[in-house]
Amino acid sequence: MKFSVCLSTGFEGVMYPVPFAGPEDFIRQGQLYERLGYHSVWGNDHITTQNYVRDLFPGKPPNFYEPLVVLAAIGATTKTLKLGTALCVLPMRDPVYLAKQAITLDQMSNGRFIMAVGLGAYREEFLAWGGSRMKSARRGDMMDEGLQALEMLFTKERASFEGQYYTFTDIEMAPKSRAQPFPLYIGGHNLEAIERAARYGQGWLPGWRPLAEMKERIAQLKARATELGRNPSDIEIAPQFSVTIDKTLEKAEKRYMASGLVAHRESLAYTGRDLSHQVIANLVGSADVILEKVATLKKIGVDHCSALMFPANSVAEMDDQVEQFATEVMAKL
Repeated sequence: MKFSVCLSTGFEGVMYPVPFAGPEDFIRQGQLYERLGYHSVWGNDHITTQNYVRDLFPGKPPNFYEPLVVLAAIGATTKTLKLGTALCVLPMRDPVYLAKQAITLDQMSNGRFIMAVGLGAYREEFLAWGGSRMKSARRGDMMDEGLQALEMLFTKERASFEGQYYTFTDIEMAPKSRAQPFPLYIGGHNLEAIERAARYGQGWLPGWRPLAEMKERIAQLKARATELGRNPSDIEIAPQFSVTIDKTLEKAEKRYMASGLVAHRESLAYTGRDLSHQVIANLVGSADVILEKVATLKKIGVDHCSALMFPANSVAEMDDQVEQFATEVMAKL
């Protein structure tokens, strides 16, 4: 089982206080995670404040950092730590320039970059970015076009595409990535996301779901990949969980439920997640409880507990939780 950490690049106000971390913290944290033996570090992608965060922190806009730039800086100060986006919001990115950025970061980091893409959790953020020109746009259709475009740009010597949202002609995208095929992961949990991951993904990176649903979705993904002529083992199952570790399950649960992450979960209730499962389905508990949860996840087919989120009230508390998890959970595996 692999384990990795998500930075607070786009999580101020969402699960951390405002302000929280800055550039010097990201660099130091990347180096810390490498020393502790984590597989990778990931950056979350937001461009502007969500409505509910404005209500929670009036007059205090959170500091959101562009994840590719942050990861490039971390890559320059680490040697083995892989770098990932969890998630990069594909409908808000031009696929040609995104492909160029992704390949450049792959090259500059000696093949250490993984790019996970998704729709973005908040349509309000999409509309703030796109304005009236995007009012009638369906982000799922943009996602599908973007994935088709990325696949061509990542693989073909010369690529042209004509879609409803994106168009380009005779693009020569060189160099290609050192890692082949390019490690493109697909976010999302619904059946459309399963189809995209089965068709295009080297990995599937959904948010947490109730365990029975996660097990069902993994089976559906593997079956669909087989139907498409792919080896299901080539698609890494890499869900994103949150972590709160304490001496007992009760203390960990109390700590988790008092964190800013709970308001974030409530803001995403439209996705259909049963919030009564949020403690049991995430890595919340004592070290022994978390080890049991990890064993269950491995049994149902999870390969990587990716971009783990560690809710905290300070950078020091976050670092302490990350270190505890490494020494009390990872070290025992």
